[in-house]
Amino acid sequence: MKIYLAGPFFNETEVRNVEFAEQILKEKGLEYFSPMRHEERTEEPGTSAWAHKLFEMDRAAIEGADALVVLYYGNYSDTGTAWECGYAYAKGKPIILVHVDDNADSNLMMHCGCRANISLQDLKDYDFSIMPGSEYTGKMF
Repeated sequence: MKIYLAGPFFNETEVRNVEFAEQILKEKGLEYFSPMRHEERTEEPGTSAWAHKLFEMDRAAIEGADALVVLYYGNYSDTGTAWECGYAYAKGKPIILVHVDDNADSNLMMHCGCRANISLQDLKDYDFSIMPGSEYTGKMF
């Protein structure tokens, strides 16, 4: 099974959470694509060519994934992550929404479009062979 691991990685906490999720997926024996690990260095960072190359790489990785694991920080989360989640939903990919902050509220467009709503700790025990569903029960907009 191929997993696309979506989530922001703009500060130390987010990077640690991506690394934590990567480790869990690795321990489960799952193949995963993590955009944080882009090795593409053929284009100058910050240029249009660089942006388009990374966009296409991520889009293709979503297309090739069997499911998405999305690290979600609440209603005002990363717009890139929200786009990845919406694109995957439109492509019929199952989405596991990992609510990183238990106290954050959620946008209904994120949690309603996902197969499961779990915590980061729950990811350790999540069974990807059957991908059970779960509804979000926290504060929402």
